[in-house]
Amino acid sequence: MRSASGNGFDSSDSFAVSGAAERTARLHDIPPSITPSHGDDSHLLSRIASPADVKALAPDELAELCREIRATLLAYGHQHGGHIGSNLGMVEATVALHRVFDSPRDRIVFDVSHQSYVHKMLTGRAGAYMDPNRFGEVTGFTNPDESEHDQFVLGHTGTSISLACGLAKTRDMEGPGSGIGNVIAVIGDGSLSSGVAFEGLNNAAEQGGNLIIVFNDNEMSIAGDFGGMYGPLARLRASGGTAQPNLFNAFGLDYRYVEAGNDVSALVAAFEEVRDIDHPVVVHIHTLKGAGYDGEETHADRQTASASPVSFDSPTGVHPTDNVNHSEPWHSDHCNLSDHEPHEGQCEASHWQNPDAAIGKPDDPRKHYGKMAMAALEPRFAAEPGLVVISPATPGSNGITHEFRERAGAHYVDTGITESHAVAYAAGIARAGGTPVVATTASFFQRAYDQFFQEMSLNRSRVTVLDFLGGLSGSDNTHSGAYDVTMFSNIPGATMLVPTSARDYLADLAWATAPAGSADAPAGPVVIRVPGEAILTAERDATLLPVTGGQIADRPQSTSLPVSVSSASGGISAATVRGTVSVTAQRAGVRHMLDWRVNQTGSHVAIIGLGNAYPLAEQTAAALSADYGITATVIDPRQCTSLDSDVLESLRDGHQQVITLEDGQLEGGWGEKVTAYYANHHVSDGSRNPHVLNFGAAKEFTDRVPLGELNERYGLTVEQVTEAITRCF
Repeated sequence: MRSASGNGFDSSDSFAVSGAAERTARLHDIPPSITPSHGDDSHLLSRIASPADVKALAPDELAELCREIRATLLAYGHQHGGHIGSNLGMVEATVALHRVFDSPRDRIVFDVSHQSYVHKMLTGRAGAYMDPNRFGEVTGFTNPDESEHDQFVLGHTGTSISLACGLAKTRDMEGPGSGIGNVIAVIGDGSLSSGVAFEGLNNAAEQGGNLIIVFNDNEMSIAGDFGGMYGPLARLRASGGTAQPNLFNAFGLDYRYVEAGNDVSALVAAFEEVRDIDHPVVVHIHTLKGAGYDGEETHADRQTASASPVSFDSPTGVHPTDNVNHSEPWHSDHCNLSDHEPHEGQCEASHWQNPDAAIGKPDDPRKHYGKMAMAALEPRFAAEPGLVVISPATPGSNGITHEFRERAGAHYVDTGITESHAVAYAAGIARAGGTPVVATTASFFQRAYDQFFQEMSLNRSRVTVLDFLGGLSGSDNTHSGAYDVTMFSNIPGATMLVPTSARDYLADLAWATAPAGSADAPAGPVVIRVPGEAILTAERDATLLPVTGGQIADRPQSTSLPVSVSSASGGISAATVRGTVSVTAQRAGVRHMLDWRVNQTGSHVAIIGLGNAYPLAEQTAAALSADYGITATVIDPRQCTSLDSDVLESLRDGHQQVITLEDGQLEGGWGEKVTAYYANHHVSDGSRNPHVLNFGAAKEFTDRVPLGELNERYGLTVEQVTEAITRCF
């Protein structure tokens, strides 16, 4: 058994590569005899163009198909990365589903659909996993634009049962003419903990009719299973599906249990038994996440580069592992593997695999700034018993490492995939006088929209929200954070801070979490948009901040902030133009956090860069100076909750243009508020009404478009902004 020193999802491990790790077996170590080659008919997978081809295989060929799929997934993970662990566990189940059911007439809804890689291989898209030149042809989630076999774009969680209920309802209302046969919801890999999944179970039992719910129980979520439901599920597994209470029976649902969730023959038999059933049924299958990886040693532990990652003495490439059933309060997985070396069983590293090309690269912004925040909060735990970090199931991806969780103990809570609950839970902690910090990805917070309005903001709950991956990114269309400013900045009573440096970020965190009763403490919730790629890159290379070089004059730190965090933050960076701000900013503590910062005073043009767009503001100013002799005023607004009217009024003198830059949705976003300010405060002297140009993203979904390409698309480059400015003169 491995030590508990690793952090699984923490990229610092994967990038601190030892000499042994550099010799890790890669794609070429998978024996050619089982590595499918697109167009090579000697391999079964190459001959699968549709589910009909799966049905045409002889029964004794199914296990071989599973072996080939597993080998393909392993190779794909090393070269491309992705949610490899859950798909390795779902190989046999997916083959069995397409062996028994008739997609697309039988509708299969995957949830979370990062479990759908094998489904894609069996529905005409295998080449996208076998040929590196075609890796970009498919998304990491189901997508109807790719195939008629995909029902929905699903990158979030918990909704498959509700969606399946809707499909089944229409089928039952329209009868045979609907063209819909069996309806199957495939849920698991932690998604059952989502509240909407229980709402779906409740509806399914009431609705009746054919509805098959396949529950993929791999004993894992992302970082582990958390919640009272998992004890009864463990007892169901231990009893072969006979133990009570049975939460599915409690809803009034029929129930079947399949212990051999990685035995394709057993699964085929189980699915044949429920095919065309006339009432809702749950088929509970016990699978092994990461099935096919060696459960005892990593590739780096081996002395030869020819070792195979597949256990070939097993018919399926799956063998037993003892990396299960840990009893620690926070479910440590005793695994020190990192993101590029997933593991079998209950291991956080088996959730997401980084490609080999990522080895040696520094932390991404989420991990970098997440670790920084946790390091600032941790010294306060001993003196502040009410300080609690809450993560709805995605800690490691946001820098909340294994080691931090172990040391934090009760100061850290994983609520499972339950953003709505996490925010309401935090509001309860705040009402009792505690200091909750809720941390997850911007797009995931969309699931808690109502709780942000009601439980958090309407109740003026002192909740701190760490908003990761906000703004533009190369993410898929389900994980884009381009809409976070339009959401958070327009919630009454909430303050959204948008720091542009590590110092400001830590100072913002210190202010937001200042103990209740502190003179400068905010009166309500604070959302902190965690800096993104542009900010971190500029902090690592100060030449990307040509106006300030990243050096902003300090001013005295508030004496009410916790000493441990104040010293870590280096003080609140500022050289601000002080002014009248939002009417809610009544106290000095609130006011100094909402003041805009003027980092360069100039004339003709004022450039205001919000958050991740701030480096572009400095770079544009430098270009204007070098190419046109214009010294532009450069402003860091630091927040997007309110407008600093004093700064905006001061720009009337000597500035013909005001430029706003933001790396999020422009429509309904922040920059338009500056435009509206001048339109609504028009003065009679026309020369004192600056012309405002807003730059930001279109209101659209984007799918895996590189960040640089998005910036070009939206005019967020030095050349495009400069051209727009000079064209107006």
